[in-house]
Amino acid sequence: MAIGFLSRLFGRKKLPAELRYEDARRVLESHQKAAKRELAARTDAPPEALYYLACDDDRQVRGLVAANPATPIQANELLRTDSDGEVRQELARKIARLMPDMEAGELTRLQQRSLELLERLAEDELPRVRAIIAEEIAQCAHIPRRLALKLAHDVEETVCGPILRYSPLLSDEDLIELIASTRVHGALEAIARRDGLSGDVSAAIAASLDIPAVAQLLANPSAQIREETLNRIITQAQGIEAWHRPLVMRTDLSLRAIRRIATFVSRSLIDELASRNRLDDETAQWLKARAQEAIESGRDGRGQPVTVEIVRKAFARGELGDEIVTGAATLARRTPVVTALSLLSGAPPETVEMVIDAQSGRGIVALCWKAGLSMRTALAIETHIARVPKESLILPRDGIDYPFDEKEMVWHLQYFGLEANSA
Repeated sequence: MAIGFLSRLFGRKKLPAELRYEDARRVLESHQKAAKRELAARTDAPPEALYYLACDDDRQVRGLVAANPATPIQANELLRTDSDGEVRQELARKIARLMPDMEAGELTRLQQRSLELLERLAEDELPRVRAIIAEEIAQCAHIPRRLALKLAHDVEETVCGPILRYSPLLSDEDLIELIASTRVHGALEAIARRDGLSGDVSAAIAASLDIPAVAQLLANPSAQIREETLNRIITQAQGIEAWHRPLVMRTDLSLRAIRRIATFVSRSLIDELASRNRLDDETAQWLKARAQEAIESGRDGRGQPVTVEIVRKAFARGELGDEIVTGAATLARRTPVVTALSLLSGAPPETVEMVIDAQSGRGIVALCWKAGLSMRTALAIETHIARVPKESLILPRDGIDYPFDEKEMVWHLQYFGLEANSA
């Protein structure tokens, strides 16, 4: 039955187990696609036949040649510029998988050509080709450092991500420079997941105020986070719910840090703080009291999303501020954020919408200043509501403060037709 199927597939019997040169030549002369595909996948095919098939009109044949470990280097080099992206992907996967098997030190001429081919593939216009290389060599310690850096600076997260997370060739200086310069969404999160992250790199991630990256940093048990870095994060964390649980789960919290965290997390997380840490009787009783306060204030872990109604009621009570607005922003609740900014600043909702739609980091910062909100809240709105491009984000000065003086704030408000005085 299998023989009959293969006969129908190839129009002839399956190639013999021991392939002779004559068998390969007969396939090439037959011009039968199925037979050529079978030959292209054979690791015992003559190098000349594989080189010939690397130029075949059938992209499946070329893809099989690209994936074949027996394909000669000359054919591999030819396939690097193949017009079909899937063919180049197969080639990239095969060549990249050779790298971990190459011993450090002097390379043979063949290995050197393979390495040069890999570096050329790392410049391919198709992101998936570059991503395959990054995935395969991310943990390899003896590829050229220049190749690791090239991929780490790639503009696609699927390419730079594996290198940023795993490559042993990136120094702390490399990582800090990348944190400061990258505009790739998700790049900082990849760095934050690295094993054994140093205190200097952790501080650079914390200073970036990238909410998902800081959350990943806090959740990384092997990351070294200095006390001053952790204190800075805690200072900013009240309205950033994504940081609450990973903060609580840290095993290196001081009693002072535990007390500060307990003032803003939910009751269930206060209970978690109490159960995960060795506490003296005074601190244990203090946490118990904070848990009761959380229940009474409604901060009981239900995690209800902020709504326009909640915003309006909080404003009427004089309780609308950074915690509510930042919480809504980090959950991408646009309408409640627009409502809050309008109520607090006196700006018409349509004007607030216009500032957000313009993706103007400076406009949003000035509007939050007018509304009496913190720069931390402004950054959350820039990031999660307006989706301001990373290169255009306005960041806090010294991690907390507004970066503009009053004169510049007024100018940006007037640009959008707003007066500087609050409503």
